[in-house]
Amino acid sequence: MVEEQVLVATVPLMRVGYVQVAPEFGEVERNLDRVADLLARDRADLWVLPELFATGYQFATAQELAELAEPVPEGPTTARLIALARESNCHLVAGLPERADKRVYNSAVLVGPSGLVVRYRKVHLFYEEKNLFAPGDLPFPVADVGLAKVGLLVCYDHFFPEAARSLALQGAEVIAHPANLVMPGLAQLTMRVRAMENRVFTVTANRIGVEARTGETLRFTGLSQVVAPNGDVLVQAPQDGEEAQVVEIDPAQARDKHLTQLNDVLADRRPEFYGRLVR
Repeated sequence: MVEEQVLVATVPLMRVGYVQVAPEFGEVERNLDRVADLLARDRADLWVLPELFATGYQFATAQELAELAEPVPEGPTTARLIALARESNCHLVAGLPERADKRVYNSAVLVGPSGLVVRYRKVHLFYEEKNLFAPGDLPFPVADVGLAKVGLLVCYDHFFPEAARSLALQGAEVIAHPANLVMPGLAQLTMRVRAMENRVFTVTANRIGVEARTGETLRFTGLSQVVAPNGDVLVQAPQDGEEAQVVEIDPAQARDKHLTQLNDVLADRRPEFYGRLVR
């Protein structure tokens, strides 16, 4: 008797990771080299780097910001990220100051081995960013990178449920969240909620260190993290200390929006009752 062979389909898993660093202000090439060194220590399908990871955050003047801003994708930072993605056969999300049409945006790019996939310009500007950057003028983007659909937020966007929900409604399964967080523990909590209420994975890449270039001291809070669709923290960085950390996820978990057998967190929405109130 010949035993019947049962073929079990394998679910393609995805390796996602964050890079937590302490950039030196204005030392773009040196900061890029440090990130490249950390990336070389592990393999991921998707890496998320912090907001403004190569320039630093606390610009003293608009002129100083303009001098460090770059066009996308032609600038050296995006070009280096694309080269790293090609070398490691991965995708990268990272924040940088983007110069475009005489304006500077606090932007994030998603790049892969073939080049720029999508860019996003931060919609919700935080604190003195309002005096330096132009507000974002592009929709919240979602891009298919093969193993999953990835949406982009930047830092303070975490405070707005509509931002993450707009990504989920477009099919995002992973939300990449470059950040420079200075309010301890806040985004780590809200991004768990964003993951849970949208049934998606979230990857927050924060920075560490101190900047005191304008008479005000900013202390960056670390605790970069990857969160599962049920709100569980899968891996988290320390409050202080550089590291690159990777965890394996199953993107299919983010395609099931059921909270119970009878509740789907997207299908159960009743926008006819609250749509006008959020405008």
